[in-house]
Amino acid sequence: MMERRRVITGLTGAGLLGLSGLPRAVQAAPLTARIAALAAKNQPKVVAWRRDIHEHPELGNREVRTAALVAAELRRLGLEVHEKIALTGVVGVLKGDRPGPAVALRADMDALPVLEKTGLPFASKATGDYDGKTVPITHACGHDAHVAMLLGAAEVLTALKADIAGSIVFIFQPAEEGPPPGEKGGADLMVAEGVIETYRITSIFGLHVWPKAAGKLYWRPKGFMAAADRLEIRLSGRQTHGAQPWNGVDITALASDIVGAVNQIAARQIDVTAEPTVLSITTMQGGVRFNIIPEDFKLGGTLRTFSEARRADIHARVTKTVEALAQAYGAKAEVEFTLSAPLTYNDPKLSADLIPVLARAAGGADRIEPNTTAITGAEDFSQFQKKVPGVFAFLGTAPPNKTPEEIAPNHSPYFDIFEPAMETGVRAHAEAALFLLGWKA
Repeated sequence: MMERRRVITGLTGAGLLGLSGLPRAVQAAPLTARIAALAAKNQPKVVAWRRDIHEHPELGNREVRTAALVAAELRRLGLEVHEKIALTGVVGVLKGDRPGPAVALRADMDALPVLEKTGLPFASKATGDYDGKTVPITHACGHDAHVAMLLGAAEVLTALKADIAGSIVFIFQPAEEGPPPGEKGGADLMVAEGVIETYRITSIFGLHVWPKAAGKLYWRPKGFMAAADRLEIRLSGRQTHGAQPWNGVDITALASDIVGAVNQIAARQIDVTAEPTVLSITTMQGGVRFNIIPEDFKLGGTLRTFSEARRADIHARVTKTVEALAQAYGAKAEVEFTLSAPLTYNDPKLSADLIPVLARAAGGADRIEPNTTAITGAEDFSQFQKKVPGVFAFLGTAPPNKTPEEIAPNHSPYFDIFEPAMETGVRAHAEAALFLLGWKA
C-alpha cells in the first residue's frame, strides 16, 4: 500500500487539505517545506503589496509608480536590478551561490480603463489618459496580484540563495493589455530589446489569476490561450442628407450588414467543435449628426484562434465578405488584421514535468488540472514562449463563498480576488523556478 502522509498545508485561512496519498515525487522535501514556510511568513507582505498597487493602478507604458515600487523591493533584497526595459519594465536577477542556467518568472503590471465598482476599502479612484480621453483605471484583470506574488516569490527564493544553482530572472512586464495606440510595448517590445538573450534565459514560467476554485492551478499542454487579432474595417461612401439616402452611399446600412455577415462566419461557416474560434465585432464609429449619412465609418473587433491555418482562413473569409458587400453598395472597404498576441503555447514536456511540482505548490494532486480547457482569452506571455520553452498557468482566486454565477470575470468592474490564494501563487513560482533550474524533490 502506498504510504499516506500529510505533508504541507494548503492555503492560509482557506481550509484546504494538505498533500495526501501522492507518489514520493510529490511528497515534501526539506526545500519544499522551507518554501511553504517562507510563503506563509511573507503572505501579509504580499497582501499589502497587492492592495497598494490595486489602489494606485496605471495603464500600459505608464506604470511609473508600480515600476519604482518593484525596483525598490528588489534592491532591498539585494538583487541586480534593471529598469526602463520596454519603457517601464523592470528586471531583477537573483544569482544563486552555485553556477547553473538562468530561468525566468514573469508578472505583468498594467491596469485597464475600467471604473471600479467593487466597494473595496482600497478601491481605485485613479484616472488616466487613454486614446485622448480621461478614463477611470483599475486592476480589473488581477495584474496587481501578479506583481505582488512575484515579489513574494523573490522574497522566498532570495532566502534560498545558498541552495540555488543558477540564476532566476524576475520579469515585471508593462502593457500586457496592449500599449496605447501608436506606441510599442508589452512582451513584444521586451523580447525585441533582447531580454531573453541579455539574461541568457533558457525557460520561463508565468501565472494569471482566474475566477476558478481558490488555490487550484490550471494549465494544459500546447495551445492554452488563443492567438488574438485586432480587426479594423474602414468604410468610405458618399455623404448625403438622411432624408435623401438615394443621393449618397449609405455606409451606415453597409456597416450593419457587415456586422451580421461577419457574425455568421464563425457561427455558420466554421466547425468550432474542431477548433475553438471566436470572431466578434465590438466597436462601431461613424456619423456626427442625426440627419446626415456619413462619408466614413469604422468597425473594430477581435478574432481568437488556435492555429495558423484557421487564422488565415478567417482572415480570407472576412476580407472576401466585407469587400463583396462594399462593392454591392458602391462603397470602398479596407480590412486589416493586426496580431496582438500569438498563441500561448505551453511546452508539452514542461507541462507534464510540472505536474508533481505544481501539485506540491497547490496542496495536492486534487488541487491541479493539468489538462484544463482551452481559453479564448489571449496573453502576450506567448511572445516569450516563441523564444524559449515555457508554461503559463492559471491560479484560481474566486471567493469560496460565492457561486459561479456570482463571480465577476476578469475585466469586469466588479472583479476581485480571494487574497489567501496568492500564497499558492508564490509557492508555485518558487517551486517552478527551482524545478526549471534542475532541482528535484
